[in-house]
Amino acid sequence: MEDNIFQLQYALDTFYFLICGALVMWMAAGFAMLEAGLVRAKNTTEILLKNVALYAVSCTMYMICGYMIMYGGDLFLSSITGDGVAGAEEAATYAPSADFFFQVVFVATAMSIVSGAVAERMKLWAFLAFAVVMTGFIYPMEGSWTWGGNAVFGMYTLGDLGFSDFAGSGIVHMAGAAAALAGVILLGARKGKYGPQGQINAIPGANLPLATLGTFILWMGWFGFNGGSVLATASVESANSVAVVFMNTNAAAAGGLIAALLVAKIMFGKADLTMALNGALAGLVAITAEPSTPTALQSTLFGGIGGALVVFSIVTLDKLKIDDPVGAISVHGVVGLLGLLLVPLTNDGSSFSGQLIGAVTIFGWVFVTSLIVWGVLKAVMGIRVSEEEEYEGVDLAECGMEAYPEFTTK
Repeated sequence: MEDNIFQLQYALDTFYFLICGALVMWMAAGFAMLEAGLVRAKNTTEILLKNVALYAVSCTMYMICGYMIMYGGDLFLSSITGDGVAGAEEAATYAPSADFFFQVVFVATAMSIVSGAVAERMKLWAFLAFAVVMTGFIYPMEGSWTWGGNAVFGMYTLGDLGFSDFAGSGIVHMAGAAAALAGVILLGARKGKYGPQGQINAIPGANLPLATLGTFILWMGWFGFNGGSVLATASVESANSVAVVFMNTNAAAAGGLIAALLVAKIMFGKADLTMALNGALAGLVAITAEPSTPTALQSTLFGGIGGALVVFSIVTLDKLKIDDPVGAISVHGVVGLLGLLLVPLTNDGSSFSGQLIGAVTIFGWVFVTSLIVWGVLKAVMGIRVSEEEEYEGVDLAECGMEAYPEFTTK
């Protein structure tokens, strides 16, 4: 009887884990639609190709070496494709291959953050070359120090210092933003974004309905992102935990959107759709570090803080001439840090010092290594398209086709 109950739990937890992984995979579509909507029409095909290609690269590199670096084991998943339970029976109740699938879609999410920040002027193949290193080495290394439980450079474990990141505000989102920031610094701003007198010129996206659809897809996918991180659902305790995480994730997104909309109205005098969309995403990033312990009201407030902060961050980065076409560095980096710092307010198992040490470790590692990789790529193959190709659009230069050819005037 007990064996039958265990097998049922195992099947339900594995199924739940896989469904949540599929929801996170669907976030790749959300990033693609969001970014395609926020770039100009002449750069749409390339940004779509980047998103679908980076997903394939992420899956392949994490299979070849990333998972091994992060969690140990043999190459090519030989240690996790058997029929045994993940670890000991008393330690886990889901299939090992389900764990790999769930982890690999997180890797792709981190890489998706980079694509939007470097949009409209980066070479496609330089971007994909960076994706190979990011998903095969840079991300798995910092993941091994956090979720993998390994000591950082053999000295200490972040968990022992009071670091906690439930679903990846820092491990996934801030890491992606750190890699994006390094690329943007070396890449430079888009032509015409900043004037000679210091003025900031708005470059509107071509398809705001698409950007809105992308945000809704990400909002939906986030239930798998945070909910799946409970790791189980086949018991009363875990089912209740999943329900709380879903509730708080949704509340934070709503709070973030409302706050960003209000702040944008006060600052600009108008209701700004793009700020509202980024506000919802900021709320989601803010709650990702700990969606299981706050109340629904606290989650709404945490999301609201993230939504307000992202508006100020986007404006500040523009003043610093850090050109991020979709606001990815602000949403995932600045608010990712906020999410980490909010954890100790509701989770006694963490500390502010531990969260700060973890944040510095993650950001420092990813930013420095990414800066080195971007620098090597810049020296070897170049990372930016020519000024003429940028003016004509990277769709034609990099892909030889346009997303909206019937609307193009020749």
